[in-house]
Amino acid sequence: MAAANPTAISSFERNLTWWVLGCIVVGIALGHAFPAFFQAIGGLKVAEVNLPVAVLIWLMIIPMLLKIDFSTMKEVLAHSKGIGVTLFINWVVKPFSMALLAWVFIRHLFADLLPADQLDSYIAGLILLAAAPCTAMVFVWSQLCNGEPRFTLSQVALNDTIMLFAFAPLVALLLGLSSIAVPWDTLFMSVVVFIIVPVLISQALRKVMLAKGQGALEKLLKRIQPVSLSALLATLVLLFGFQGQQILEQPLIIALLAVPIIIQVYFNSMLAYWLNKKLKVAHCVAAPSALIGASNFFELAVATAIALFGFHSGAALATVVGVLVEVPVMLSVVSIVNRSRTWYETQ
Repeated sequence: MAAANPTAISSFERNLTWWVLGCIVVGIALGHAFPAFFQAIGGLKVAEVNLPVAVLIWLMIIPMLLKIDFSTMKEVLAHSKGIGVTLFINWVVKPFSMALLAWVFIRHLFADLLPADQLDSYIAGLILLAAAPCTAMVFVWSQLCNGEPRFTLSQVALNDTIMLFAFAPLVALLLGLSSIAVPWDTLFMSVVVFIIVPVLISQALRKVMLAKGQGALEKLLKRIQPVSLSALLATLVLLFGFQGQQILEQPLIIALLAVPIIIQVYFNSMLAYWLNKKLKVAHCVAAPSALIGASNFFELAVATAIALFGFHSGAALATVVGVLVEVPVMLSVVSIVNRSRTWYETQ
């Protein structure tokens, strides 16, 4: 099997929420101390794509995509029911349910508690967050629930292939339904820069390393993992350097934005889990199916939000809240599917 699956969640991943909180503090402090520097960074654009962010996103995403073996897609028929459920949740239920939750909570229930001029932007960020499933952390979640590794590999490879073609139209559709203007040229440029190019680079590099043996790929993945994590933290510091003033003025914003994100994770994971049970899918497939179904590709969401709406936007902030809640919420879902195994296997 030409892939690198983590056997356990790393210390960094387990404490990701605390790292994000640290980035909030550091970013706000640096943004206040060096505002001119952050403004200069924000102005480094080509075709509305911020160059520093593009580099950081590549450093984040390429190591993740190196783990993906697209040849495993030939195995999807071996787990057709689980694959079908996950695809249905990932590409139909999750994006539209998030758009609905964003409309209910941001446009109505929380509208009086949020800046009026940012409501559309917050909704856009939540839509971007749910528009594509996770590529990297799902391997960790699958291991923690004793998931079938070949199912996880083939599902992620299939999702990444669909993402190449479906991400832009899906985002445009949902933003349009939410009456949010869509800059098509910037959206498609984001797909090229943040999806297509990293996929091509990672798969070319993967082919070169595998020609030297599986051990060479494993060694490279271990070596570049700190680079990926450092790039994530640097992106968050940049973002909060721009968002700091707004957060200080209205600290409740992050908690309010977390509500629809948390609800959609539990809703989609439990729906996927229940559908798999009804279809009599094995638990080793149903558990990772539930976790993949509820996952969000937050790295892509952050990059696209910055490209479409800018560092200062509510959209960018909303996507980062997804990073903040990712680990504790998904670990709770892992606990649910593990503890409910006896119930699940009782027909």
